[in-house]
Amino acid sequence: MEFYLKEIVDYGVLGLLGIMSVVALAIVFERISFYRSIQLESFSQKGTLEIALSKHLTLLSSIATNAPYVGLLGTVFGVMLTFVQVHQNSSNSEEVMLGLALALKATAFGLLVAIPSLFCYNLLVRKSEVILTEWEVLNKRD
Repeated sequence: MEFYLKEIVDYGVLGLLGIMSVVALAIVFERISFYRSIQLESFSQKGTLEIALSKHLTLLSSIATNAPYVGLLGTVFGVMLTFVQVHQNSSNSEEVMLGLALALKATAFGLLVAIPSLFCYNLLVRKSEVILTEWEVLNKRD
């Protein structure tokens, strides 16, 4: 059981957080590129523009929201692994503290994914609101 818990933490949880960070980064770069190149004149309806502006933002928000939980799950597995090792080896307090410290790395990685993702999400939502307002001003009918 000990081996599987270590593999789950090291490859499963941290790997999933790595994938989440790559996806978040890809979304951010894609959205920035889209927002810079958008031609407001090509949108005749507000709804079509709103759909285009908000594309993938829900996924980015989901990554920002769930990354800490994925990290916390890894920490729980790491703590479980530490307790299994204590039971099997009657470890001293230094080894227990080291095991618990290493278990927290998953939570730290989860936060490292979540915080920038949430920051970028908020910036992108604000930028999409500004672009939508610019479209409304451009298409104002007097």
